[in-house]
Amino acid sequence: MPKCSKSEKIEDALLWECPVGEILPNPSDYKSSLIALTAHNWLFRISATTGKVLEKIYLASYCKFRYLSWDTPQEVIAVKSAQNKGSVLARQAGIQQPVLLYLAVFHVLPFSLIGILEINKKIFGNVTDATLSHGILIVMYSSGLVRLYSFQAITEQFMQQKLDLGCACRWGGTAGTVGEAPFGIPCNIKITDTPPLLFEVSSLENAFQIGGHPWHYIITPNKKKQKGVFHICALKDNSLAKNGIQEMECCSLESDWIYFHPDASGRIIHVGPNQVKVLKLNEVENNSAQHQISEDFVILANREKNKNENLPTVTASGRVVKRTFNLLDDDPEQETFKIVDYEDELDLLSVVAVTQIDAEGKAHLDFHCNEYGTLLKSIPLVESWDVTYSHEVYFDRDLVLHIEQKPSRVFSCYVYQMVCDPGEEETTNRSCEKE
Repeated sequence: MPKCSKSEKIEDALLWECPVGEILPNPSDYKSSLIALTAHNWLFRISATTGKVLEKIYLASYCKFRYLSWDTPQEVIAVKSAQNKGSVLARQAGIQQPVLLYLAVFHVLPFSLIGILEINKKIFGNVTDATLSHGILIVMYSSGLVRLYSFQAITEQFMQQKLDLGCACRWGGTAGTVGEAPFGIPCNIKITDTPPLLFEVSSLENAFQIGGHPWHYIITPNKKKQKGVFHICALKDNSLAKNGIQEMECCSLESDWIYFHPDASGRIIHVGPNQVKVLKLNEVENNSAQHQISEDFVILANREKNKNENLPTVTASGRVVKRTFNLLDDDPEQETFKIVDYEDELDLLSVVAVTQIDAEGKAHLDFHCNEYGTLLKSIPLVESWDVTYSHEVYFDRDLVLHIEQKPSRVFSCYVYQMVCDPGEEETTNRSCEKE
C-alpha cells in the first residue's frame, strides 16, 4: 500500500463516499476516498479500499493549512489555515496582520476547486475566527458576536479569477500549474467590501448551531453563569421555542454539548456524560406559528450505583464517620459517553462509551436505531482508551476508524471492518422497534 513519507505527516482527514447514480469524468471519482491533509500543505485523495493515492494537490506556501471539515457533507469540503499571528518582531512593534486565515474550498464530486478565500480584518473588523457550514460563512468575534454571510454571494461578487486544478496559470507575475508545487493555488477570492449580512446573534464562546424545520438556531446566552444553558429560537423572528431552554442536570468536568441532528429530520441531539437526549421540534397545537421542544428518546449509560457510596466508615477509635461526597457524572470509573455520531446510509446512531478499569480505560462502540434509540449492537474496542488523550471515532458503513492523538502530536489510527457473522445473523438483522 502506498504511504506518505515521514515528512508527510497527516494533519487531518475526511472520508468521501462512493457516489451512486452519477456520471463522473474519471473512473477514480467513483472510488470511496479518504481526503488527507499533510503537515506540508498537501491534500491527498486516497482510495479507502486499497490505500492507493488517487490524487494529490499542493495547496499553497503563503499559509499553513491545518483543518479539514465538511461544508456540505459529501459535497463540499473546506480546508482552513492556522491563524496568522505574524512574526514576534511584528507583534512587538504593534503591527497587526490584516489577514486572519484562509479557507480553501473544494467540490468532491468530481474533486474540483471552488477557490481560496481570505478572511481580512480590514473588512470584517476584529474577527477572531471563521468557518464554512452549509454554504454559510460564519464569522466570530471575541465579544461573542456571530455573523452569517452567503458564501455563494461572496464568490459571485469577489472571485478574481476562476482557477482549475492541473491547468496553467499566471498570477502576480508568476506562472505555474494550479495545485502543483511550488505554485500551489493562489488566493482568488478577496473580499474588498463588506458583503451583505444575513444574520447576527450574540452567544457565549461563539457557540451557534442552525437547523430544524423551519429554521431554528441554538445559542448559549452571552454570560458566563449561563454556561451549559441552551436556548432554541426561531430564525425568522428570534422567538424562543416552547420548552426551548435546555439544561442538563449534571455535575462534570467536561461540558455537555448540543447540535441539530445530521439526518435532516430537524431533531436535536443533546449529549451529557451519562445520557444522550434526542429532542423533537414540533408545531404547538392550535398555534402553527410557534414551535415546541419535546423528548423523542433517551439513551442512558450503563451504570450501577456504587454500593459503597455514602456508607458509614468506622475509625480505629470506634467513631462513625458518614461519607457524603458524590462522584462526578463523568468520573472515569463510571461509563461515560465521549462521542456520538450518525451513519446516514445505515441510519444508525453510534455512541462511544468509556470506563476506566484499573490503570487503563476500555471503550465500546454502540449502534442504536436512529428512529427509536433501541440498542442494536455493541462492539468493544481492543485498544485501551486513555482519557487524557484526544480521540476521534468515525463510523462509515462497515468501517470504524479510531484516531488517537498522543503527546507531541503522535497519532495512532485503529481500523475495524465489520463482517457478517452467520452465527449472529439474528442479532445483526434486528429491526428498529420502539420499546
